[in-house]
Amino acid sequence: MIVLQASDKDFRSKLRAFVGHGEAALDIKNAVAAIIADVKERGDVGVLYQTARFDHAKLNIRQLRVPTAQIVKAAENLAPAKRRAFTEAAHCIEDFHKKTLPKNWSAKNPHGATVGERYHAINRCGLYIPGGQVPLVSTVLMTALPAKVAGVPHLCACTPPQPDGKINPDILAALHLCGVQEVYAVGGVQAIAAMALGTATIPAVDKIFGPGNAYVTEAKRQLFGTTGIDLLPGPSEVMIIADRTAKADWVAADLCAQAEHGSGKEKLYLVVDDAEMADKCLAIARHQATNLSHGEKIRKVLDQNTCVVMVKDISAAAEVANLVAPEHLELMVAAGKMTALSEAITTAGAMLMGHETPTVLGDFTAGPSHTLPTNGTGRFFSGLRVTDFLRRTSLVRYNQAALKKALGVVDAFASMEKLDAHGRSLKVRLNP
Repeated sequence: MIVLQASDKDFRSKLRAFVGHGEAALDIKNAVAAIIADVKERGDVGVLYQTARFDHAKLNIRQLRVPTAQIVKAAENLAPAKRRAFTEAAHCIEDFHKKTLPKNWSAKNPHGATVGERYHAINRCGLYIPGGQVPLVSTVLMTALPAKVAGVPHLCACTPPQPDGKINPDILAALHLCGVQEVYAVGGVQAIAAMALGTATIPAVDKIFGPGNAYVTEAKRQLFGTTGIDLLPGPSEVMIIADRTAKADWVAADLCAQAEHGSGKEKLYLVVDDAEMADKCLAIARHQATNLSHGEKIRKVLDQNTCVVMVKDISAAAEVANLVAPEHLELMVAAGKMTALSEAITTAGAMLMGHETPTVLGDFTAGPSHTLPTNGTGRFFSGLRVTDFLRRTSLVRYNQAALKKALGVVDAFASMEKLDAHGRSLKVRLNP
């Protein structure tokens, strides 16, 4: 754990060092490159080899694709309480994303020409669903449902098998309920490589979505361009801005919640204007961890990957948040300070406002996707949304009258850029 004073001269450099730059270590880069090369060269054989190596599941080629009957059975065997939870969460998520669906439009530009935009769903998208020690069932809904709202015609999913070769049944049930029937028992870098490059069994996709560990994130980075990539969501992180009105045990519970994902790379930020509050929150978090199933891992993150930032006034926390660009940002401050503070923060992946709004709501059910930028990439990435599953085509249609109005502009730029053929391509239409 580190403690920083926002007023110190070297504060920005120390904070930046803790945040990192979103770039993987050299050993991770090399390991990822080797796995991608293997899948590229050997296809399914490479995928199976890497699956046995990392997931300890010895599958054959016929077992790569999960049988439809197995997916349907998982949904049929779903307990009623789980089904109700899926249904309720799906309703919230679909309702949110339907409001963000862009519309085609057209209008006249200043020349009198018709211009506009038309949106098309990406034809084939691949979803990566983490399924190791922490099977992220909610990620199915948070990726598949925005794709469904966007109208993506072909969806597949990759999720890692257990050592016995089976897939977590709740993940399978969620995929079925979201309408995803093409599922592969593949995880890690080999899954990203297979979806990006294609194999005899796994057809290539146009774009890959979903969170993962540092290796998965690096694989997405290396394969960007070969396929589309949503963003670079790595190990989870949370920033909690808390003033004296916050309840220390609530803050502690939220710190533990984000620390339990299991990778050990999670990052916790606690921004306070009272040192006593910070000490109390962290002490309670360590105590709470003793009674949690992932307690040892939580304590490790609390001890090694926590950054406490002291500010003289809680309003100064906005600058800290904008520097970090946190994946999840909780504002546990007095109601009178909430609006000004929230409006001053422009880089958070998801902002959870008020004492009664823990990050877990965004993780599971509130509506916005929990696939969010991490490691400072929120400075230029946003969380997953419907438009990520769409591509846009701009439309332009001129007539003779509009061409005449554009002639001066085209002539000027063609001259400046020494591209006379450009200019002539307009003039021949005015002088047939």
